[in-house]
Amino acid sequence: MQNTNFSITTVYKNWLSSVKNDKTTETELKSIENNEKEITDRFYCDLKFGTGGLRGKLGAGTNRMNVYTVGRATRGLAAYINKTASGNKSVVIAYDSRNMSRKFAFLAADIFSEARVKAYIFNTIMPTPVLSFAVRYLKTWRE
Repeated sequence: MQNTNFSITTVYKNWLSSVKNDKTTETELKSIENNEKEITDRFYCDLKFGTGGLRGKLGAGTNRMNVYTVGRATRGLAAYINKTASGNKSVVIAYDSRNMSRKFAFLAADIFSEARVKAYIFNTIMPTPVLSFAVRYLKTWRE
């Protein structure tokens, strides 16, 4: 979703006021408050989910990888699974060695579980082919 110039500032200010209990994110957002270019880059759109999954720079903002964008995408997928799955409502989650990958994976598992979608998660770094095998082996939801 593309934001307009006016709404970029609004979205930034909404984020800043919403993260009062997250001092790290609040500090990061305050550090860019006078940098229009940086604010625009972080908030001009929502981070895109592509064929490689949800990928982007780490940091605060709608166009960054963080617990909020990962959480939002996960809640959306969980709602879709609950709406469309006629049988097995389960997923397999793996993670790699990239920064925050493990944290994002366990966050996603928690969100799926809250949404009553069973989440299988590896307890260590796992390559994509193993994840693909696990999806078929465990017969988890797939479109």
